[in-house]
Amino acid sequence: MNTDTIFALASGAGRAAIAVMRLSGPGAQVVTEALCGPLPPPRVASLRPVRNAGGDLLDRALLLWFAAPASYTGEDSAELHLHAGPAVIDGVAEALVAAGARPAEPGEFTERAFLNGRIDLLEAEAIADLIAAETAEQRRQALLQMGGALGAIYRDWSARLLSQLARQEAMIDFPDEDIPDSVELAIVAELGSLACEMASHLEDGGRGERLRDGLVFAIVGPPNVGKSTLMNALAGREVAIVSPQPGTTRDVIEARIVLAGVPVTLLDTAGLREGADAIEAEGIRRARARAQEADFVIRVDEGVAAEMPEGAFLHVLGKGDVLSHDGAAGLVVSALTGAGMPALRAALAVAAKRLANAAGPPALTRARHRAAVGAALECIRRALLADVAELRGEDLRMAVQDLGRLTGAVHVEDVLDSVFRQFCIGK
Repeated sequence: MNTDTIFALASGAGRAAIAVMRLSGPGAQVVTEALCGPLPPPRVASLRPVRNAGGDLLDRALLLWFAAPASYTGEDSAELHLHAGPAVIDGVAEALVAAGARPAEPGEFTERAFLNGRIDLLEAEAIADLIAAETAEQRRQALLQMGGALGAIYRDWSARLLSQLARQEAMIDFPDEDIPDSVELAIVAELGSLACEMASHLEDGGRGERLRDGLVFAIVGPPNVGKSTLMNALAGREVAIVSPQPGTTRDVIEARIVLAGVPVTLLDTAGLREGADAIEAEGIRRARARAQEADFVIRVDEGVAAEMPEGAFLHVLGKGDVLSHDGAAGLVVSALTGAGMPALRAALAVAAKRLANAAGPPALTRARHRAAVGAALECIRRALLADVAELRGEDLRMAVQDLGRLTGAVHVEDVLDSVFRQFCIGK
């Protein structure tokens, strides 16, 4: 149980018209009344003077009261919509401390919402993802998870596992009851179905993580084919230095763009060639390494490429304004004049959307999710191979625990700390 009453600024820092001070905890009513007088009805905004213990007027603010359990945290909560001047915010914070509240830790409001059963752990993580969302597709994925879509899948798996565990326990506890063989066959069939569903969920190409963290597209090719000019054109600003001198780009240069609602980090790399000096050779080594790690490669050439990357790539023929490219296969562009650039952007958007598969069913979004589902799947596979009923039952119990860790049904303190300390203060 939380015995402290906490407060924090829920709105962003910096000059603004309004600042929202959030308050939550068992003493929220006493603390709020000490500053603002009698409470308004729940969820009704009321303009109130805000005073400190000495009676000094700190501000005139809108007060909103949320009585437990119908609040974000599940506790008595209040919000003060203040004028956002630093003197106002500091004065109100000092008055809250004097009245018995303390500043909140990062993520403490959401952690209390989880501990009070208002949200599960997956929904808590989705709130953090929604706050950090840069693109429409990231927002869509976070809202889908926050709405419980991913949790519904895992809770369904848990319920089905528990049902089979109960059947298995009955076979262990009542061996003389002449339980028909069809029961064991049904257990094995359902476990096999669950294993297939979990394996399919894991074999998604990391699309959820890719959308959450963003994709990496590497621009590679020989020197002086227009890679840096293309980088600047795609980024919409001068990111890389453009020069007719070969070997100008010696290190990997990055720029963040959005393609089809998916965040993408573009990499401009050193020109690939033989006989370079030591510094340029190191840049070429890094270029090859980053290209191998990238989700997608844009191979730029003036004609037929001497070498083509493995994996997902697009062959682009640069300098289309000065070269004919007769007989060469690839998308012809001129980053200098803009010719072919709309087609290139469209092709890259298709690649980004396909790699992130943003329109697909709810996906794993974190390594924690993948590890827990993988551990549960391994337990089920062991259970299917077990020839002793007690061993199968133990494997099923372990699988249920692994799935429980996903939603927080099984509390693991280090997991909770890792999740909630990533939040900003005030959330």
